[in-house]
Amino acid sequence: MTALIKAVGLKKTFPISEGTLSKPTDFVHAVDGVSFEINRSETLGLVGESGCGKTTLGRMVICLLDPTEGKVIFDGIDLVSLSEKQLRKIRNRFQIIFQDPYSSLNPRFTVERLIGEAMLIHKKASKEDLSDRVAFQLERVGLSADYMKRYPHEFSGGQRQRIGIARALALEPEFIVCDEPVSALDVSIQAQIINLLQDLQSELNISLLFISHDLNIVGHLSQNIAVMYLGRIVETAPAKKLRENPAHPYTQALLSANPVPKPGGKSKRKVLVGDVPSPLNPPKGCRFHTRCPDVMDHCLRQSPSSVKISENHWVECHLYD
Repeated sequence: MTALIKAVGLKKTFPISEGTLSKPTDFVHAVDGVSFEINRSETLGLVGESGCGKTTLGRMVICLLDPTEGKVIFDGIDLVSLSEKQLRKIRNRFQIIFQDPYSSLNPRFTVERLIGEAMLIHKKASKEDLSDRVAFQLERVGLSADYMKRYPHEFSGGQRQRIGIARALALEPEFIVCDEPVSALDVSIQAQIINLLQDLQSELNISLLFISHDLNIVGHLSQNIAVMYLGRIVETAPAKKLRENPAHPYTQALLSANPVPKPGGKSKRKVLVGDVPSPLNPPKGCRFHTRCPDVMDHCLRQSPSSVKISENHWVECHLYD
């Protein structure tokens, strides 16, 4: 199967300087050499702790951030090499759903303008049929067409996120980055949004990059999961395989932290010691060695390479060299 999205060696560093006009004194290594593929109509779940680079990676994939190094291939097109004018012509083919449903909607715009403005810009609708097109998108995400003339402050968090989803769908994209779209919502509302995304993906055959720190949510929605730690993807596998047979010690720790659904059931916790190191000065060798319960001497000196341990299951860990 041909991949719709292919990231190749993506890196992103942010310069740090002491003053506005001074030269950079150091760099934050937010994303450091990440590669992955997403097939058509499939979901890749990207999971990891806060600050590991998930959001930065998601924004690079749809060119909201320019990578320091690497390529993003979308349907055979290298997005990084395109000019702004060339990129604008195909930007309607990929969209994003933001994490915060409160700050991502302009409070001065009506719902009709929030959803419809991009339709007019990309000529997906005319002024005459705009209201009908917006009404269709609202009803598609479970909202009433009567909401068109209202403003964001009149809605709950879950309703706002549905508006954000409708806005992302308005241009009929083939690929959507979902940047922790349920983390700011109540648990009952989270389930509704997750089910909505599943139904929409099945109906529209959209590919998704679903970013989250919750392995349970990611496992429910995704065909494949990539686990990210301090700017690197340390393990990639089909969702079921990763849940049943996690290989990397970090993945094992994440899974052991999940609550056991069976009443009275117990799980063997794998507790990580210490805090996540700073991306300003990541550890040499394996980046996880400062917290790894299985650390070995050469983990401190040598970065692990990606090793295939079974079909479609890759891990960066010296335990499998």
